[in-house]
Amino acid sequence: MDSTSLGSLWDRLTGIQAAPALWLVIATGAAALAVVVPRPLWLLSRNAITIAHEGGHGLAAVLTRRRLSGIRLHSDTSGLTVSRGRPTGFGMILTAAAGYTAPPLLGLGGAWLLASHRVTLLLWVATALLLAMLVMIRNAYGVLTVVLAGGSFLLVSWLAPEGVQAAFAYAVVWFLLLGGVRPPFELQRKRRLEGSPDSDADQLGRLTHTPAVVWLVFFHVVSLTSLSGGGRWLLGL
Repeated sequence: MDSTSLGSLWDRLTGIQAAPALWLVIATGAAALAVVVPRPLWLLSRNAITIAHEGGHGLAAVLTRRRLSGIRLHSDTSGLTVSRGRPTGFGMILTAAAGYTAPPLLGLGGAWLLASHRVTLLLWVATALLLAMLVMIRNAYGVLTVVLAGGSFLLVSWLAPEGVQAAFAYAVVWFLLLGGVRPPFELQRKRRLEGSPDSDADQLGRLTHTPAVVWLVFFHVVSLTSLSGGGRWLLGL
């Protein structure tokens, strides 16, 4: 690839796209809400939140210099990220805390990029993150879901017109923001009805010698404040 082609690619990556109409922003938010609220659709769409959740665990493990062994994604929308290192300390705490906070924080970062009118950059960053995650997937279902997700981002970023790219990007970001709110409530209900001693909140409670409910509240705060801030950015408020 010559310098001209590289320059063109860089310009495409970092270029600013036109702001979409407000109706499209609202419509994509409504579409995202429609696949988050009804339970039958949520049971399918939650797979995407699981990708972000386990990816958050994996990224935090790498950033804190833990040895990431692998990630598994399951058809019941559960997942497992295995890393090696000290069983206590800051690295383990950050790794455990990154799961429930990853989807809303990714949505918040995506909202910031869209507010800056960088739709293409968002699509390419998402593709790169999914490609990096694919290397660490250790089961067939996980490979399938990550390939489908990454392939969708890649195809839209390369082949779709700007309007379709914008609609896709806004729908994804709204979904991360809205979909990131529901899992902490599900965890709260599960702990109340069944108990969940191995949940992220309970593990964090043992690691920090605090009640698990403190971390459950933390997950709620992160998801709700991300939705509030990200929603304002998306709507241009």
